Amino acid sequence: MNTDERYLHLLSTTYPTIADAASEVINLEAILNLPKGTEHFLADLHGEHEAFIHVLKNASGNIKRKVGEIFGTTIRESEKKELCTLIYYPEQKLELIKAQEEDIDDWYHITIHQLVRVCRDVSSKYTRSKVRKSLPPEFSYIIEELLHERPDDQDKAAYVAVIVDTIITTGRADDFIVAICNVIQRLAIDQLHILGDIYDRGPGAHIILDTLRQYHSWDIQWGNHDMLWMGAAAGNDACICNVLRLSLRYANLATLEEGYGINLVPLATFALEVYGDDPCTEFIPKLLRDDGHLDEKTLQLTAKMHKAITVMQFKTEAQIFHRHPEWGMEDRCLLEHIDFDRQVCIIGGKEYEMKSCHFPTVVPPSQGGGGALTEEETALMQKLHHSFRVSEKLRKHIRTILSHGCMYNICNQNLLFHASVPLNDDGTLKDVEIMGHRYQGRQLMEYIGQLVRSAFQNDTPQEQKSYARDYFLYLWCGKDSPLFDKSKMATFERYFLTDRDTYHEEKGNYFRLRDSQEVCDRILDAFGVKGQWSKVNGQSTPRHIINGHVPVHAGAGENPIKAGGRLMVIDGGFSEAYHKETGIAGYTLVYHSRGFQLVQHEPFTSTQDAIMRGTDIKSTTQIVEMSTHRMLVADTDKGEELRRQISELKDLLYAYRHGIIKEKRS
Repeated sequence: MNTDERYLHLLSTTYPTIADAASEVINLEAILNLPKGTEHFLADLHGEHEAFIHVLKNASGNIKRKVGEIFGTTIRESEKKELCTLIYYPEQKLELIKAQEEDIDDWYHITIHQLVRVCRDVSSKYTRSKVRKSLPPEFSYIIEELLHERPDDQDKAAYVAVIVDTIITTGRADDFIVAICNVIQRLAIDQLHILGDIYDRGPGAHIILDTLRQYHSWDIQWGNHDMLWMGAAAGNDACICNVLRLSLRYANLATLEEGYGINLVPLATFALEVYGDDPCTEFIPKLLRDDGHLDEKTLQLTAKMHKAITVMQFKTEAQIFHRHPEWGMEDRCLLEHIDFDRQVCIIGGKEYEMKSCHFPTVVPPSQGGGGALTEEETALMQKLHHSFRVSEKLRKHIRTILSHGCMYNICNQNLLFHASVPLNDDGTLKDVEIMGHRYQGRQLMEYIGQLVRSAFQNDTPQEQKSYARDYFLYLWCGKDSPLFDKSKMATFERYFLTDRDTYHEEKGNYFRLRDSQEVCDRILDAFGVKGQWSKVNGQSTPRHIINGHVPVHAGAGENPIKAGGRLMVIDGGFSEAYHKETGIAGYTLVYHSRGFQLVQHEPFTSTQDAIMRGTDIKSTTQIVEMSTHRMLVADTDKGEELRRQISELKDLLYAYRHGIIKEKRS
């Protein structure tokens, strides 16, 4: 007996008798032999809430595939499409059907039986206990009975028929259909992994987070755009300015104003006063949506607000960069390097022509000025800071991101992170200095996770809290940030310099070397990820890195599978801003009991189209890697935990049977 006797006494309070402990061993041993649950991996959602929610509802096309397999040629393709749309959007679809269907009771009979068949299929890999926990309380008993009784069983046919009849005659058919459709959606995905970047560009990051707060099982690996909003919520003024600039750049104010109640009136008033006569040509927002066209007056106001906050961003960033010379980012304080008389910016000793030098709030360096905020900008910054800090919903969403995530995760031999692991030129792990200490690889990710959390804790020493608050900016744009990993963020250059060569951002060594099998294996070893790319007992036990961040140019033939299958990059560009660049609208990686499948999505039209016309996201599935055997729970991290529990319970049984611990019979 290996288990500590004190722990066995504690365990005996849950399993007080031999019968209790033995029953649990039997239960856990049985669970080990169930098929592995389906994991879905998504990255870089960027506020595209409609596409994200639809992918959740259709389980990346998995529900459509199951409907096709279950019903085959027994029903028409149009009927399969209608059934799928009903499963995805039951409330809305029911209203349309009831307005069109002449014999609604007949439709109810047929549809309920069809939905039960689909639900039976998606629930087949789970224990009855787990399925029961997924059922809505009001229909739990009824759904469970229908799932485990078949109408083709002559002895039970009448029993099943009466249940369905009674659902209809008591006027509960609509509620039942909605309930079972939601159960199908829930059981189709066992675990959801979000590999960062919920925020920015699209209009519905707050809607995505509201959805995730209600979701049954998910985790997140923080992305650079998430970190920007976390910094804003923590009170980093440079992060606040960046958040506002990106929102104005894409004319996307819905998340700020409707989602979080951020008051932008002071910024609009300031922009009109200071930049009223400036056409702000470089700051005209990018309009991505057909329905997103703004009238000329709104367009001009948005551009002026955009310029106002951008100048404030460069000033607040410079304050932080000067405060932390150890970051080596003072060369990014470019407002301080403008020669206003000759209209050039001096970078690295070289002069570059400016597109415009109209900066009414910037005192030229030749006149003793620098990057300080004016009195009016300081007052505006205080108002914006207050607005972010008092937003209860923003605080709630940031708490959700903190509680469900960190910088990385290891799950079932897969290492998940958003962007990169800083590397040296030779592919070895790079030391990164933070607060006088050096970290690399796993230790770097873990320390950053602790530092980020410390910015939100009341018991954090003030010096560390101030540093942590500033460090959000480094995580957003620092050269050795695992969330950025580029030579610079060329925001200033894109807005103000005519030389397009200055726009180039040199990617870090991770992106240069990530197609190397040796480098990927080195990273996996450093993080302690089990498994290897070899044959063990006749079975393959591969391990993988899965990340996003950099859009995959699928339209140009780029392969998201790299390093001989060790690395999977799944940012295919959910954001509409990337669709022309990538040629697709995102990837979902699906890991089920038979292996990995990469689902490539075409752009989603709209939820309204999906409901009215039954349109679905067109998806192409690529088999990435199939297991040599059907993976069971025993093959997963959960299986390892269950085996540990079984061992402890067997030690408890030994203790009971040898009188070391007495049974607690009632």
